[in-house]
Amino acid sequence: MRDRAPSRVFLLLLLILIAAACATRSALETDRAIPISKDRIDFDDGDTFSFDGTTIRVLGIDTPEITHREHGFFKDQPYGREAAARTEELLRKAKRVTYLPYQNDRYGRLLAHVFIDGELLAIPLIREGLAYETISHYGDGGFPEIADAILEAAREAPKPPFDPPHIWRRENRKEPAEQ
Repeated sequence: MRDRAPSRVFLLLLLILIAAACATRSALETDRAIPISKDRIDFDDGDTFSFDGTTIRVLGIDTPEITHREHGFFKDQPYGREAAARTEELLRKAKRVTYLPYQNDRYGRLLAHVFIDGELLAIPLIREGLAYETISHYGDGGFPEIADAILEAAREAPKPPFDPPHIWRRENRKEPAEQ
């Protein structure tokens, strides 16, 4: 009989390599993900940040608003500061931050899925009740697996304790002279 020990060793090494590859990148983050240098991030709110002059709007979620006088918001939406602080904490603590670009929105922001250590940034924000999912309104944007993960997190998470931000924005936006 032929000794099968070398083939077992080969299979074991192959499994170890596959496991290592899976541990460093989630199934959702692809090789197209672009790295971001964390030390060059400027934080805005829970779903928007900038780096190197590019403003990124996180796809798939909507977090409560914070005061932006230039946009007609003269007060914070409840939980807005908490969402902004949590996003900043998650990004700062991550070893690796990457994003998958989609397109620019009407405000010139780059819509993108953002990953922290290979996991979607949107997921913990939804699970912690700090974001509403927006996939059911805007669609998957060509990222069906990512959209499914966001929708699953939203189904499993408690309803956020604040009004949906799009409703709050409609009811609270004021022209600067109205303040």
